[in-house]
Formats: sequence, C-alpha cells, structure tokens
Amino acid sequence: AHQYLEASGDTSANSVQSLASQSLEQPDFPAACASWYSPFGPVFTPPVKDGQDPFTTEDLEEDLGYHIQMKDGVVYIYSDKAAADRNEPKDLPYPSLEHFIDDMNFLLALIAQGPVKTYTHRRLKFLLSKFQVHEMLNEMEEMKELKNNPHRDFYNCRKVDTHIHAAACMNQKHLLRFIKKSYRVDADRVVYDAKGKQLTLKQLFQQLGLHPYDLTVDSLDVHAGRQTFQRFDKFNAKYNPVGASELRDLYLKTENAINGEYFATIIKEVGSDLEDAKYQHTEPRLSIYGCSAEEWSKLASWFNKHRVYSPNMKWMIQIPRIYDVFRSKNFLPHFGKMLENIFVPVFEATVNPQAHKELSVFLHHITGFDSVDDESKHSGHMFSTKSPKPEQWTCEKNPSYTYYVYYMYANILVLNNLRRQRGMNTFLFRPHCGEAGAVTHLLAAFMTADNISHGLNLKKSPVLQYLYFLAQIPIAMSPLSNNSLFLEYAKNPLPEFHQKGLMVSLSTDDPMQFHYTKEPLMEEYAIAAQVFKLSTCDMCEIARNSVLQCGLSHEEKAMFLGENYQAEGPQGNDIRKTNVAQIRMAYRYETWCYELNLIAEAGGCSSPPDPLDESPASSFTTVPRTGLL
Repeated sequence: AHQYLEASGDTSANSVQSLASQSLEQPDFPAACASWYSPFGPVFTPPVKDGQDPFTTEDLEEDLGYHIQMKDGVVYIYSDKAAADRNEPKDLPYPSLEHFIDDMNFLLALIAQGPVKTYTHRRLKFLLSKFQVHEMLNEMEEMKELKNNPHRDFYNCRKVDTHIHAAACMNQKHLLRFIKKSYRVDADRVVYDAKGKQLTLKQLFQQLGLHPYDLTVDSLDVHAGRQTFQRFDKFNAKYNPVGASELRDLYLKTENAINGEYFATIIKEVGSDLEDAKYQHTEPRLSIYGCSAEEWSKLASWFNKHRVYSPNMKWMIQIPRIYDVFRSKNFLPHFGKMLENIFVPVFEATVNPQAHKELSVFLHHITGFDSVDDESKHSGHMFSTKSPKPEQWTCEKNPSYTYYVYYMYANILVLNNLRRQRGMNTFLFRPHCGEAGAVTHLLAAFMTADNISHGLNLKKSPVLQYLYFLAQIPIAMSPLSNNSLFLEYAKNPLPEFHQKGLMVSLSTDDPMQFHYTKEPLMEEYAIAAQVFKLSTCDMCEIARNSVLQCGLSHEEKAMFLGENYQAEGPQGNDIRKTNVAQIRMAYRYETWCYELNLIAEAGGCSSPPDPLDESPASSFTTVPRTGLL
C-alpha cells in the first residue's frame, strides 16, 4: 500500500517515501498505481497577517466554466458540457474501486498470516523493551539537556488539540455561565421557533419548566460518566443540556431562529481563551450531514456572518456516517445523493469562487475532513467490487465503514488535485478510526488517511500496529474520552504506543463531556503525565507530534518547531522551540531506520542510509511532507 502513503498525504517521513519510490521502479509495480501516485505535499492557508481581514472576498479566482458531474460516487470535472457528453473528463486521478479492493484484500491476507503476526509481535516487543533500556540509560542525560535549554519548558512549547468537536469545545461550567448570561441579557428576545410559534428565551425556559438561576452543572447533565460506558447512545444524549433538545438547538447549533449566534459566541470565547493561553491551538470539527446541498452555503454564511475566527483555531469538517437515518426518513433517495450533497458544492466553489464567495472564504479556513459515528455498530456489509454503486444503494441499511472511507478518500483526492491546479489550499483526510469495531477500519485508514483519531484497536493487531509505526501515521488519542466510553484509563495503550515509537498526540475529543477545567488540553496532559508517569521529554515529544500532524500552515510550523522541522531525526528538531532532547530524537530516528532497514533487506530494496553515518552521501534529503493530492 506504499502508493497510498504519498497519495493520501500521509505525514510519514522521507525514508518510507524512498522505499516506496524504489518499489515504483520494480517491474511488478502496477501501471494503474503510477497514474494517480504522486508525492505532492499539503497546501494550507498561510496565517492572517496583522491588519488583514480573514474574511475578505478580494482576489478570489475567476470562473473556469468547468462542468461538474458525479458518476458512480466520484466527482468528474469536464472542460464543458460537450466534453461531458463525449465522456472526456479532466485528468484528476484517483485509485479505482477495483484497485483499492485488490490492495485491501492483499493487506487483509497479510495481517492474517501467522508468520507475519509472529514477526511483528516480536518486533513490537523489542521496540518496547528497547525504549525502556533507553530510558534507564539516558533519562538523566535527557533531563540535563532540557534543564540547559533556556526559556523553553512544557508550558510554553506549542501543543495542538488535534481532535475536538466544536459542539462540545467548551467545558460544562463555561456552557452553564453562558446560558445564565444569555438569560440575563436576552430574556425577552425571540430565540426559538416552535412549529411556527415564536418563543422568547424566557418563554422557552418556562415551557421547559426551568429557570437558569436554578441550573447547576449537575442539573445541566452534559458530563459523561459511568452510565455512558459502552453506551454510545447515552453519550450522544449528553449533547442535550438538561436533556432538552431545544437547548441544544439554541446554544449548540448553527441553524436556528437566531442564526447560530449563541453557538458562534461560545466558540469565539473559547478562541479568546486559547489566545490568552498563547501556546495552545485547537482543530474543532463542524458537521456537514449530506442531507441537503444547501448545508455548505448555510454553514459558510454562519461562519462569515459571525466572523468565527481565531488564529489559534484551524477548522475541520466532520461527516457523520448516518445515511441510514436519513434514508429511513426518506430525506435521501440513495447514498450517491448524500455524497453529491457533501462534495459537489465544494467543487462548485472551487471551479467558480466568484459565484460562491462565502463558501470560498470558508474553505480557506478548512484543513481537512473527518468521518465520525459509533464504530461499534456493525453494518453487516462487506465492501467488495460486487457492492452496489452509491446511486444503487437505495436500501435503508448503512454502508460499511470502508465503503464510506473509500468514497470520501476518492472525492477528496480529486478535489485536492483540482484545488492544487488552481493554487488553492488542499484538505487532509483524518477519520475517527479504531475506537471500536473491526480491525478492517484501521486497515482502510492505513491505506487512505493522513492521520486517525483514537486507534485503540491497533493493540489487537500487531501487524497493523507495526505498519502504523513504520509509516509513522499520526494517531490523535483521547484517554479521558475512552475512559468514559470504551476503555478504562489505566488500560489505554497510549503509553505503550508512545514508547514503541508510534506517532501519537493527546487530544480532548469533547471537553463539555469529559473535562472540568478552563484548559482541557492541559488537563489531558496533566492526567496522562500522572497516571502514565510521563517525563517532561515525553510530554514535549507528544506536543511536538501534535504540531506536526495538525493543519497548521508551513509558516506556523516553522515558527513553532524550527525552520528545519521537515528534516528527519535530530536535524529536524530545534530544542529551543520544542524542548525535546536531541538524545530522544536521535534514539527515535536510529530505531526507526533500523526497522526500515530490516524491511528493505527482506524486500530486496537497497537499504535506507545508516543514521549513524554522517557522510553527505548517506544523509537524508529534506523534502516537503506529503499531503492528499
């Protein structure tokens, strides 16, 4: 699956790319791969300069006049309608369904092979033991290196909350304070439309039998606890303050009688707190459901109207996998319509930004797509070449996780090819994966994702875990979230993954449900440090990982990590900015290269350079980290 490694925008480093390039030259490398395999990096919108308006519609690109058409679940671009009639699409390649299924079946067979399981299990045990020996030998030296590092410590090194949902980005006390404040200020304001009957805020609370003065965090009841363990349905209900969907619609939605004003204000307050903290950034997810083609324009209008911007926030779009819900209510005729509603408006804004100004501006602030829902729900469908095409999927049954992932990946790949041609920012694919459900989810994500959220089930598959290590696919882990939903805190594999060398970061997921303090990300780090006995170097390394795997622009990453952050090993680490010991970086690099050498020798490729050899001929070439095409 090496061709996916680069084409999917994986942030794996250059040695893996080097091995992949060698494989490309092998005579048995499929010609079909070369048609869409390409080592371009992601393009993110540069930071807004002082005095610059982040919502400006000036300098938007001109209309290309292209014709857009979705066919078999994937968008095709034609120079005009006549070209569409002749079936002559623009060259915006993506992996065919047959090719994807073949590769997936190959990997399925690989992870099931006994000798491969034994080999990877032993290598992972070796990596764990090797790190423990490294700690015993070098822990004091690492600490000495950090003590001699002026100005920088864990508190003032940059860290990014790589997995957080906008609807729960505030803590429960913040939401409670905001509800009480809004009642004091807007009690007589019309804020809710109940089936044609307009209600003021005071009338709404009276109808619910509540008074904000009497509310407490306990009566608000948005915090997850023991009762939500293995109960994703009860967890979703926690998004309703006081169990009232009316309050969720009013305070945590972008579409309501006040055009999402309260939700925008809460998010801007969270952004202001982050700016005050200075060294923390976050990547909140906003939802596009695919139920209507108007969702994008409405969300963009909300974003622009309320000027929901903070330099410490990068935005992502999450796609809930709930086609079955919409189909059962007859909102959608087939799955293809859902894909059309999700992707066609973005293509239209890319082809003709002048006709979709608000959406074009909004897309400048978007860094990626996420796929979300309860992974433990089994669809009963096995994705194969015989699976119905999206336009033929008319039943009320939900497609499988892999089905969703492939069609999202294919469309994002085509979209990024088009946007790169236009000089626009591109998007990453960062799905929720491995929190529950089958290991095939992790396999599909390995082939397609830039990074994943959760990844708990990697501990069940040594082969996939080893592959994620070799490819350095980033994993955003949320131990406090997992503790309330799927896995007790002490059993979380985060410390084990970190010690083995997987690229993990810490994230909050839903501060409203899981956290208590004003700084939920620091709370996440603090608890992990205490329970898992993480050292300062461990925490700073995890923080550095979070910056590397997030959607911050090249300019911002260079500022936060150092100008050479794209280089591998110690030369890519500026301890003055990251507070990660060079001893630690050298250990990670040497260990990783050693494992790559083993694979290269077994596969007949020339080995990657020896990391201990400092001669120019053997040094790695610094190239941009890859991104989705």
